[in-house]
Amino acid sequence: MKEEIIQLNSSPYSIFILSIRAPITREKYLQRLGYFFDYVGIEEQGTIEERCNIFSEKAKNDINWVANNILKYLQLQKDRVERKEITGSTLRNYIKPIKLFCEQMDINIPWKKITRGMPKGRKYANDRAPTIEEIRRMLEYPDRRIKPIIYTMASSGIRLGAWDYLRWRNIFPIIKDGKIIAAKITVYVEEDEEYFSFISNEAYEALNDWMDYRKQCGELINENSWVMRNLWDVTTPKGKGIVTVPKKLKSTGVKRLIERALWAQGIRKKLSSGKRRHEFQADHGFRKWFKTRCEIAGMKSINIETLMNHSIGISDSYYRVTEDELLQEYIKAVDHLTFDTGYKLQEQVEELTEKTKDNDYMIKAKLQEKDDALVTLSDQVMKLMAEVQELKNRR
Repeated sequence: MKEEIIQLNSSPYSIFILSIRAPITREKYLQRLGYFFDYVGIEEQGTIEERCNIFSEKAKNDINWVANNILKYLQLQKDRVERKEITGSTLRNYIKPIKLFCEQMDINIPWKKITRGMPKGRKYANDRAPTIEEIRRMLEYPDRRIKPIIYTMASSGIRLGAWDYLRWRNIFPIIKDGKIIAAKITVYVEEDEEYFSFISNEAYEALNDWMDYRKQCGELINENSWVMRNLWDVTTPKGKGIVTVPKKLKSTGVKRLIERALWAQGIRKKLSSGKRRHEFQADHGFRKWFKTRCEIAGMKSINIETLMNHSIGISDSYYRVTEDELLQEYIKAVDHLTFDTGYKLQEQVEELTEKTKDNDYMIKAKLQEKDDALVTLSDQVMKLMAEVQELKNRR
């Protein structure tokens, strides 16, 4: 029997985007690939898919045209680095999408020769984490979603992309002595990178309040509900943006919301001349906040890296900390990851109330012991007096 030959008929664009897992990375790669297409004269009026297909066809017909244009384009970007318009790291980011596209299309470019003289970028970003005062100002932004988003990201260290996968069933409250002490959050469920971290009790209660509000407004909330969704017009029973038809708020939407809060609250302002970066990143700054605060709280660095889903080198194969051990470490940092001073004071009052109850119980117990001792002593005295009287009577 003759074997049937199956031919795949995917476009270069489809093959390219399928090779990029994260939606945010995909968006950035397509944007930067578009810059390159502008430079080589691929029709700007067409869609990015059409431009990818045109470039792929031209590249396969004339490999020298591609290699020379890539070389000229990178030289242009290198000149920008020397003029300090962009950094070496940014230049490398311009190369990545072009290289990936060529690799996916089997377009053989001598990348080692082309990139040998490219300036090296820093392996770390020269920015900082937001301060607690800046975060508190962001929390005042009038959108119900801002508190649960910031509380969750800052107290767990999750990446922005996690919001694309996060459903209500992925967050479990951890209860001890009838009180929520934290919550477990499972990230990238059913993906190769699935892992778990924890969020503070403050973050869990903010999320729970957000879900309850949606339920009260008429949305059917269940374990499959997206944790973050679009807003709705409370005055419109039908039409676009109604509460009963939730639409997931993607990671790109979460980022835009955070950026709006930064600008609206006066935290982020127009960059001064010569500066190209703001002092901290809108979303990734919360991961830096999380790591810094956990370190200050005295958590073991290897446990912090584990909760952030960072590689720990050879220890990836050998370090096997239990979930309970990680939780006990995390509890050390909860106070350092909490923003609402009123919330902290409430916990302190509850703690003092419990201690007062314990002290009252101990005092009552001691008084009872004293009363019991007095009764016992009184009985002994009465018994002794009876014995003395009996001896007198015998005389």
